Amino acid sequence: MKIFCCLISLLLCMPAVAEPMGLSLEEAQRLASIYSLDAQIAKFNYMGDYWTYRSFRAELLPSVNLYGDLLNYNHSMEEVRNYDTGEIRYVDNNTLGNSLTLSIEQAIPALGGTLSVQSYLYRLDQFDYDQKLYNSQPVRIQYTQPLRTYNELKWRKKTEPVAFDLAKREYLEAMEQVNINVAQYFFQVLSVQSEYKQALATLADRETLYKLAQKRFELTTLSKSELLQLELSLLNARVDVKNLQIELETARFTLFNYLRAIQYENVELIPPTEIPQIMLEPNEVLQRALDNSSHNMTNLLNTLTAEQNLSEQKAAKGIQLTLNGEVGFNKTAYHFSDAYKHLNNNQIVGLTLSLPIFDWGVSRGKVKIAQATLDVVKIQAEQLNEEFRQDVEKQVKQFNNQSAQWADAVRAREIAEERYLITMRQFENGSITVTELNTAQQELDAAVAQYISQLSTYWNTFYQIQKTTLHDYRTGIDLNADFDALVK
Repeated sequence: MKIFCCLISLLLCMPAVAEPMGLSLEEAQRLASIYSLDAQIAKFNYMGDYWTYRSFRAELLPSVNLYGDLLNYNHSMEEVRNYDTGEIRYVDNNTLGNSLTLSIEQAIPALGGTLSVQSYLYRLDQFDYDQKLYNSQPVRIQYTQPLRTYNELKWRKKTEPVAFDLAKREYLEAMEQVNINVAQYFFQVLSVQSEYKQALATLADRETLYKLAQKRFELTTLSKSELLQLELSLLNARVDVKNLQIELETARFTLFNYLRAIQYENVELIPPTEIPQIMLEPNEVLQRALDNSSHNMTNLLNTLTAEQNLSEQKAAKGIQLTLNGEVGFNKTAYHFSDAYKHLNNNQIVGLTLSLPIFDWGVSRGKVKIAQATLDVVKIQAEQLNEEFRQDVEKQVKQFNNQSAQWADAVRAREIAEERYLITMRQFENGSITVTELNTAQQELDAAVAQYISQLSTYWNTFYQIQKTTLHDYRTGIDLNADFDALVK
């Protein structure tokens, strides 16, 4: 932890220091999980999904609302009809209206209806008559029940929890993708850095050998062709050093820019020297991937959404009925104290109906389209399942082969290093040619590059499987996150 804090200070806050500081792969991944833009995007995506789910949960709870219509002053001429004679006259209207309504509403997801309890008070001031009129409804209970119609809230109770669970898994997978990205950038730097260091060593060897070759040429123990060949090798080594230096700077910038580090000149990468000895069982990995990853959850959500759309289109076809009921009390009076005395009963029950007589097959067509969409989604889910299984099996096979390949790469590098040293001494003694020396150099470069490549492949495959299964096979624990802390 102390090392991690020092790295943060070094990379993000403090000026560059003379002493280099090491940065391991895991430390780079921890930095990226906090500071990288991809990690921030994953966090904000989850926060959006979290508040979407919270809003849905709030819709299932009773809502309390206060509505007001205040200070409605009206001074105008109003049309008035005498119903006995039919005469129309215009009279002066000089009034002030105020009303308040307190409402408690509760949706009923199982039925699709809405229950509402309200309390209402209205006051009208008539200035021309110096009179006040009160209209009260202390209690009014309303219920609206759609019959044979689409119940959106009931479907959302199915889809919203799935979508929220999917959001959690997608966040974990996004963070694992951050680890994969860091590993790719990290090993790219190591690869170029290894080539650069090897190129520097080769340049130093070529400079030493060229000086020795000049002496041997003066002594006629080395031909002009071999001297020129060694000089050409020296010039090529200088070009390689310059090119690799630029390539290394670019690779380092890519890595530390991803970590959003400001100063990193004195940071040296520490390559992992060991790998965990893990052998994976394909069926176990596949089952864990199906249980933990977003794959099955995505297919389930797509299917539910298609079924929801089909249900909506079927409900919109044919007769539509809505039952409306209201029970309560009301009273009109000229004094506030009388507005709540001797209340009158108030009951209203009604049924609204809508029946399309002929719509030229529009509703039927929408149902057919929704059904076809659902069929396509189910077929695509089967296809994606098959591809997913094949991909997991391929990853497991590749991973299980990496341990042996990495061990071979380590041994090949050791052999190539030892052979190059032997070849160097033989050339210095004059027992071999420049061509044989160059061949040994090329074999050493290839062995070192293969070692870094195998190391990179192992860890990239490991983190890819970890992303697929959301399981850490080093600890044997499923991946998780402090989701509560993310939204604070």
